[in-house]
Amino acid sequence: MKKFRILCFTSMILFSFLLSLLPSSVEGQGEGKLVFYIPVEQEVERGLQAFLERSIDTAIEEGADHIVFEVDTPGGFVDAAGNIATLIRNTPIPTTAYVIDQALSAGAYISLNADKIVMKPGSTMGSASVIDGSGNAAEDKAQSAWLAEMRQAAELNGRNPIYALAMADPTIDIPESPEGEILTLTPREAMEVGYAEAIANDRTELLDFLELQNAREQEMEITFAEQIARFVTNPIIIPILLSIGSMGLVLELYSPGFGVPGIMGLSALFLFFFGHMVAGFAGMETFILFGVGIVLLLIEIFVPGFGIFGALGIGAIIGSMVLASYSTTNIILSILIAIVLTVAMSIIFFKYVGYRGPLKRIILKDATKSEEGYVSNVTREEIIGKTGETLTVLRPAGTAVFNEERLDVVSEGGYIGQGRKVKIVSTAGSRIVVRELMESKEE
Repeated sequence: MKKFRILCFTSMILFSFLLSLLPSSVEGQGEGKLVFYIPVEQEVERGLQAFLERSIDTAIEEGADHIVFEVDTPGGFVDAAGNIATLIRNTPIPTTAYVIDQALSAGAYISLNADKIVMKPGSTMGSASVIDGSGNAAEDKAQSAWLAEMRQAAELNGRNPIYALAMADPTIDIPESPEGEILTLTPREAMEVGYAEAIANDRTELLDFLELQNAREQEMEITFAEQIARFVTNPIIIPILLSIGSMGLVLELYSPGFGVPGIMGLSALFLFFFGHMVAGFAGMETFILFGVGIVLLLIEIFVPGFGIFGALGIGAIIGSMVLASYSTTNIILSILIAIVLTVAMSIIFFKYVGYRGPLKRIILKDATKSEEGYVSNVTREEIIGKTGETLTVLRPAGTAVFNEERLDVVSEGGYIGQGRKVKIVSTAGSRIVVRELMESKEE
């Protein structure tokens, strides 16, 4: 009996040891693991790219076991979407795109680059055609490149690329989409074609699907500075900011004191540089170069330097903006727009308002008008008709004497010899015109 009890006790210990080697039960799955939630919201642009880069780096540093990208975006810019897709593909941590509302256009492309796609009921994914800045279909070259990117993203995780291509090209005919329309998938349709692995109402159901029920959860939040960066780095906002900045500073030169135009101009330029610095596109060197440009322009205004300081100042300011921008083409176009608007505004303002600010002190506007008492030469109309004699030869200018008054005169155009009788026929300021008298010739 004693041996039996010892055998039972030994068997229980061995069974417990073997049980501990088995995988954890469903209730214990995910315990001790960390899940990071990263929002992919609003328009896809460079500011979002900077935020996602910071978030992914943070997740890696914190030792996250899984990253969930909560997607809700109508799309955005192709270049930013491509960079974000590269970030997701190169992430060493397993990733899931959880479509909570919309994953359209660039959002669909980003989602396809995640390891898994889970959709919330009522969400949609697709409608990924490329359009240009005017809202029209992009040229064939851009469209072809985008189709290649969509195909590659679909094939990355073994999905049938025909549906990714149908999301971007309305000419592709598939049963799930009416002829001539681009494809947009509902959660159920995405499940049927293999573009979604599950449908989850909330994060709890999502974690159940990922077998991470008891995992620790951490959510990344966009900071206020990053929100500003996302706004001001938008390619549509950049020319507006630069235009406000340049027009504000120019208006300040016309306005007395330092007021609203100057504050608006400096604020707009500060937002431009601050947003690009937060987004990771600019450093302190851009602020320094911009400041040097402003100083050089002030030197040119108050200490004339034959245009050298002005040219260097303008070059420094434009250079600082180019260095701060992520796209040379976009920033040059934005600067040209700002210059055109500023020149037009300056002409209108000068015409209807005039100089009232600092420019009034350095630009000479006064004129020596006769109405204000300034007379350079008096027109002597009272001497018209007087006769006299030439002291010198008139060829046609010379000197003549009238009633013992010596005057500088000119003939009407012909030659008049010395000692000839002449008559004053007109005066205009210092100009006295004479004509030779015929009587003199008879003598």
